[in-house]
Amino acid sequence: MTLDVVNSQNQKVGAVDLSDAVFGGTIKKDLVWESVVRENASARRGTHATKNRALVSGGGKKPYKQKGTGRAQAGSSRSPLWRKGGTVFGPQPRSYAYELPKKVEKGALRAALQTRLKDGVVTIVDEISVGEVKTKGAVEFLKRLGATGKTLVVDVQLNENFVLSARNIAGVRMVRSGRLTARDVMNTGRIVATRAAVERLQEVLG
Repeated sequence: MTLDVVNSQNQKVGAVDLSDAVFGGTIKKDLVWESVVRENASARRGTHATKNRALVSGGGKKPYKQKGTGRAQAGSSRSPLWRKGGTVFGPQPRSYAYELPKKVEKGALRAALQTRLKDGVVTIVDEISVGEVKTKGAVEFLKRLGATGKTLVVDVQLNENFVLSARNIAGVRMVRSGRLTARDVMNTGRIVATRAAVERLQEVLG
């Protein structure tokens, strides 16, 4: 597979060859699903909490005497059986993060990139940069490449001026190729990547 490489004016300046061993073959969507679910779970805050009988305030005094009332014996008004009592086995703060094998994560990223390449939403540029720190310059740069709306920008090392210029553009996300995940690739409408980033990904995923 060969893809065109364009410059900042969206003019073809070269081409990059993609290995069929990496970006060809069957797309394993199940790996993408596993990776996305894992990342979504890791992003959960997990701060939910309910109070058990030890955490509910009050209830230190025995509600009534042990015998002679005709009622069931009770030692605390904060028992789970009582109104305003503690919760039994309620949710407590926890982490939902878990890890997947490295081969699964690599396979998921490979499959996600295959899918987006097949969709034709990947643009490869020779360089991602702007002359000065101005949001207008970054907007025009992306517009010339046809990248409007939700856009993912990928480079080996992000250009500082471009990061400062594009950080306020709604829907634009910038990721280094070494930190790229399957969820990043799937959760966007357009991908703009440098030739160096594509070659690096091909080397790592191969």
